[in-house]
Amino acid sequence: MNISFVDIIDYVGTFAFAISGIRFASKKNYDLFGALIVGFVTAVGGGTLRDIMLGKTPFWFTQNSYIIITILALIFFVIFQKHISKLGKALFLFDTIGIALFTVVGFHKTIECGFSLWVATLMGMFTGAAGGVIRDILLNEVPLIFRRDIYALACWFGGLVYLIGIKLNIPELVTQIACAATVVAIRICAVTYHWRMFILRGHRRPAIAK
Repeated sequence: MNISFVDIIDYVGTFAFAISGIRFASKKNYDLFGALIVGFVTAVGGGTLRDIMLGKTPFWFTQNSYIIITILALIFFVIFQKHISKLGKALFLFDTIGIALFTVVGFHKTIECGFSLWVATLMGMFTGAAGGVIRDILLNEVPLIFRRDIYALACWFGGLVYLIGIKLNIPELVTQIACAATVVAIRICAVTYHWRMFILRGHRRPAIAK
C-alpha cells in the first residue's frame, strides 16, 4: 500500500486532534467511551463536513484507520495523562498541530476533486476548524472560533499560503510545509502577543422607566 505525504500528515493530524478532544473531555470528567467519541468527532468532524460539501462519501466511512488512530490516542492519553496534564501548553500544542495539518489535507483533497483554488482555501479552513467547533458544542462550550481567538482565520491564511505556492509553481511539499507552518506561527503569535479579533457588540435600548 502506497502512503503519500498527505496521508501521513492526515494520520498525524488525526492523532493530534483526537488527543486534543480527549484532553478537553477529561477536563469535563467524561468516561472513557465519552472521551473516545469526543476525540473521534474532533478528529474527523472537519473532514466530514468538507467531504459532504464536496459531494463525496465521508473519508472515514471507507477506512477504519481513523477510529483505530483515535483508540490509540485514547490509550496514549490514559498512559501519559499525568505527564500531559503537567504540560500547560500541551492542549494548545495538539490543537494547533491538528488544525495546521488538516488545513493542508483539506486544501489538497479539494484540489484533487477539481475545484478552484479559492474553494480549496475555504475547504482547508473548514477542515482545520470545524472539528473543534463540533467538539466545543458536544462539551457545551462556546466554539473557540466564535470567540476573539485567532483560530479559523489562521487556517484561512495557511490556505492562502498554499494558494500562493501553487500560483508560483513552488514544489508541493514545500508549499504544504509552508502552509502548516503559517497556521502554527499565527496561532502561537496570537496566543503569545494576545492578538484578538474585534468584537461585534450590539447596542441595547435603554430601559424605559415606568
